[in-house]
Amino acid sequence: MKVQDTLIADVKIIQPAVFDDERGFFLETFQKNRYLQALNITEDFVQDNHSRSVKGVLRGLHFQRHYPQGKLVRVVRGEIYDVVVDIRPESPTYGRWVSASLSGINKFQLWVPPGLAHGFLVLSDTADVEYKCTAPYVAGDEGCLLWNDPAVGIIWQTDQPILSAKDQQGKPLAELTG
Repeated sequence: MKVQDTLIADVKIIQPAVFDDERGFFLETFQKNRYLQALNITEDFVQDNHSRSVKGVLRGLHFQRHYPQGKLVRVVRGEIYDVVVDIRPESPTYGRWVSASLSGINKFQLWVPPGLAHGFLVLSDTADVEYKCTAPYVAGDEGCLLWNDPAVGIIWQTDQPILSAKDQQGKPLAELTG
């Protein structure tokens, strides 16, 4: 596999080795020792999630306040524009964001360390997104960064996404508290 650095330390884009032939393809989506060595992922994954969304849906930007989740994200079908925002006040990249195009065709993965906000926009007609989490979801602990906070300045590929009621209530970066 190949690992690409991003502007936020520890956020990585992963290109797994894919073995194609006339029958189809094979790839490892996770192998503990390999990911430990290449990415220094020391946390155990305790939960796997799968979402399906239609074109124009924007999910996020989500985080957990006291029980942060690291996420290893991949797309099984379709394409998304995946975004990570550094919301750690003590970080030198606080308020910065990075993005990656993940699809069922490129088979890239994105490692989102615990403590960052994460979200994605669906670019294809539908997209199936799977991600491994290092901590269980705790409903009362979830926070949401406003998807279009001008202080962060994310360049989305739409200005009218389909948002859940919860995501419409996201908070600006300046209002996030621990």
